[in-house]
Amino acid sequence: MKYRSICMLGGSGFVGGHLAARLASDGVDVKILTRNAERSKHLTVLPTVKLVQGDCHDPAVLEREFQGMDAVINLVGILNEKGHKGEGFRRAHVELTRKVLDACQQTGVRRLLHMSSLNADGGGPSHYLRTRGEAESLVHIYSRLGLQATIFQPSTIFGEGDSSINRFAGLLRLMPIFPLACPHSRMAPVHVGDVVEAFHRSLQDRNTIGRRYQLCGPDVMTLKEIVSYTARVMGKRRLIIGLPDFLSRLQANLMEFFPGKPFSRDNYHSLLVDSVCMENGLAELGITATAMDAVVPRFLGGRNSRDRFAEMRRQAKRGKES
Repeated sequence: MKYRSICMLGGSGFVGGHLAARLASDGVDVKILTRNAERSKHLTVLPTVKLVQGDCHDPAVLEREFQGMDAVINLVGILNEKGHKGEGFRRAHVELTRKVLDACQQTGVRRLLHMSSLNADGGGPSHYLRTRGEAESLVHIYSRLGLQATIFQPSTIFGEGDSSINRFAGLLRLMPIFPLACPHSRMAPVHVGDVVEAFHRSLQDRNTIGRRYQLCGPDVMTLKEIVSYTARVMGKRRLIIGLPDFLSRLQANLMEFFPGKPFSRDNYHSLLVDSVCMENGLAELGITATAMDAVVPRFLGGRNSRDRFAEMRRQAKRGKES
């Protein structure tokens, strides 16, 4: 692999942990910039992975940590904000991306892998999708200045430690009757391992520079079908009631003010657009999309996070020895 040292933002999250393990298996030095290194110390079981505590929104920190890096990977993204007017989305997606691009330009880092989302569009129906689209536009502008960027647009991502299937599973354990907003919204859940492999292959293939890849799994399902599937895998008999649009909006308006925002107005607006690939980039990258049935029954059966990262460490060591 050409890229031997990589700085990753958002590397302590769900996708980041899996990607760090994949890169470590190749002996790549991975620097993960995180606001709280203590919370991310589970990643230190991976050889070649280094945690650096710092504020990724500070341009001086970005320039310091990007020095000498062969590539930068930006995985930072939020599904909800603390406020209600879009400022949180703009800070996480647009302002941070601009700072990352500036730091790459200042330090001479030419290769960037950027995580976005399906339906990212500056004119999209939600703050989430609009700011994702604006961030992509910034990446395209800097690409014309010499940056070698690749953008990834996944549908909802599933796998061990995800915040979608596991969240539904937690709610289904507690609720015999499950009122579900936007039940007919369609998506093609993509396995985290496939997303990670897409990032990995793009680092090895110059033909991916300047490209944008939509990433989808093989199963196109409605949200209600996904929740029903989760209950079935868990062996739970649950009454799942798909809410009509006006009740979906009402649920979003109410839960907008719940602690942790389990569902928000912005989530509702994002779900108005189906998250399904027009053209699946996994196939173009030579990756066979993983079906949910091949993975979900195993992780809902459940190993804990310590077991998961122990396995990641073993895989990384095996890759380094091979």
